[in-house]
Amino acid sequence: MTERRDAVVVGAGMGGLTAAHALAAAGLRPLVLEAGDRVGGLVQHARVGGIDVDAGAESFALRRPEVADLVGRLGLERATPASDSTIWLPDGGGRALTTPARSLLGIPADPLADDVVAVVGRDAAARAAADLTLDPAAGADSATLAELVTVRMGADLLERLVRPVARGIHGADPENLAVDAVAPGLRAALVTHGSLAAAVGATVGDGPAVACVVGGMWRLPEALAASAEVHTGTRVTSVVREPDGTWSVHADDGAAPVRTRRLVLAVPGPETVELLSGALPGEVPELRPGHPIVQVTLVLDAPELDAAPLGSGVLVGPDAGVRTKALTHATAKWAWLRAAVPQGVHVLRLSYGRAGDDPAAIEAVDAEVARADAQALLGVPLAPAQVLDSLRVRRPLGLPPSAAADPALRPLLERVRAASGLGVCGAWVAGTGVAAVVAQAEQEARRLLDAPAAGDHATPGDASPLLAVHPPILD
Repeated sequence: MTERRDAVVVGAGMGGLTAAHALAAAGLRPLVLEAGDRVGGLVQHARVGGIDVDAGAESFALRRPEVADLVGRLGLERATPASDSTIWLPDGGGRALTTPARSLLGIPADPLADDVVAVVGRDAAARAAADLTLDPAAGADSATLAELVTVRMGADLLERLVRPVARGIHGADPENLAVDAVAPGLRAALVTHGSLAAAVGATVGDGPAVACVVGGMWRLPEALAASAEVHTGTRVTSVVREPDGTWSVHADDGAAPVRTRRLVLAVPGPETVELLSGALPGEVPELRPGHPIVQVTLVLDAPELDAAPLGSGVLVGPDAGVRTKALTHATAKWAWLRAAVPQGVHVLRLSYGRAGDDPAAIEAVDAEVARADAQALLGVPLAPAQVLDSLRVRRPLGLPPSAAADPALRPLLERVRAASGLGVCGAWVAGTGVAAVVAQAEQEARRLLDAPAAGDHATPGDASPLLAVHPPILD
């Protein structure tokens, strides 16, 4: 016998759980189906050396209010970093330079600020300051981050600030990052405020750029999951658009299909696209998978790190002599974590994998590679015997390209919006980062709540296979 639900969400990552929470807050009873054995997607918990740590995203951007508001509504506490971050450049004299305090992806709100000049030099800073005198329309039609920054602030600032930050955060070069995906609203703010610097200043404000949930970001998906009925270990194999316009969701658990008037697909892009290839009329484009990434967490007995030589961490530019793209000194970044570990014990996390990297080289990264990179960057001897424990997390799909900025995928998203009762969310639609994913998922839930539900207009369709969600692999 077919089960009926007023909402079904496929995927229990941050996008799916946020959408389910928003639907539940409106009085619906969403059912969440997750192929893996845990919730959270790219926000995961692990225990390393007896310490609870984030095995996925460990912070969220504050330039958008949605995550901070959600954390507050769920009764969770948030914290901001206890120390500054740094940038490591190949020509920096073997030292890290403090990341400009008021900046967005390396774009400064004040090009002549001391912390900007220290990184890019006076000549490059002066060129960047010319942004203030340019026509506001200059660069406003730029498609990529590189084009926008080069037009407004020059190539030197792009190379010395924006590139290492973009590669460290997004794992891709600015030439391959769509402005609207990684910095939504920035181009519009440029026109409104008259310069890129002013647009950044209006976007980032004066406070900290990021925050986390006290105890770990993994507490957020756990709290969200409590607001919905979540079935893990349940892989959706197909969805069918019924003659009356409702959706039937078929899973591999042997249970009868679930019929719903509101369906949210919150799985990685390739799986979503394959599902939609049979559920919506017309052809669907192929979605490129993201590049693989590896994160290594090290727990070390290293009192010499008490001084936090790189602050909260470092973003690593190209050709810096190490393989990592970013190092986070978690016990220096988060005061609550520092208080939870014994004196002299430190938690480091190193990230690997950029667009264009050899997948075999990324696969070969292990705790020893991470220890050597950490030693080189921190400038402190770290012997293998000082590593108390480690965790290696690899994500085969890695950071996804964003469909929102891909012209080939826009028609698909338009067809999704035109189909009553259907929504999609997740990083492949929203862009990288918890803040982007949560904001887009809440918007998608509101759209489904405000629009006619499925069944009001019939649009028949066929079944399509849905591949398994790819959870992180913990080594």
